[in-house]
Amino acid sequence: MQPTSLKIRLYGDPCLKKKSNPVKEVGPGERLLIESLLATMYAYKGIGLAAPQVGINQRIFVADTGEGPMAIINPKVLNKKGSQTMEEGCLSIPGVSVNVKRPKVIVVKFTDENNQQVTKEFSELMARVFLHESDHLDGKLILDYAKAKERKKLIELFEKAVREGVAPDASLG
Repeated sequence: MQPTSLKIRLYGDPCLKKKSNPVKEVGPGERLLIESLLATMYAYKGIGLAAPQVGINQRIFVADTGEGPMAIINPKVLNKKGSQTMEEGCLSIPGVSVNVKRPKVIVVKFTDENNQQVTKEFSELMARVFLHESDHLDGKLILDYAKAKERKKLIELFEKAVREGVAPDASLG
């Protein structure tokens, strides 16, 4: 079976606010999901994509910050160092970016696509992507980092982007 590009769920979809379920074991279904997540992420020119963003509440995400594709299953942050604030966008909230303060360096533990436990240190962009996508697995969005007044304006920007056809749709898959 070939991986296909999946439909990205947009802000307001209840799937994006649910806490995802842990993966017990990575089998053929999970590997196909990983391949489809990667195909979708690349099709939409993203650098990370979590399973809830395509309507699947499992603790899986993919990322590629230029070092090659990576699948992360059941992520846990073990340690955090430093902090930096950067603007973040999200494929599920097109037309919107939010300044988010996150740790600069993280030590993490996760399962890879071969059921191997991995402990790794990430910094800068990969640390940010890891934390952004992990937030999706916990039902948290970048809008949750904005103050109430700013959030209202950002939601209006998102709604305008959807009206103008900027939002991802199923046309790629």
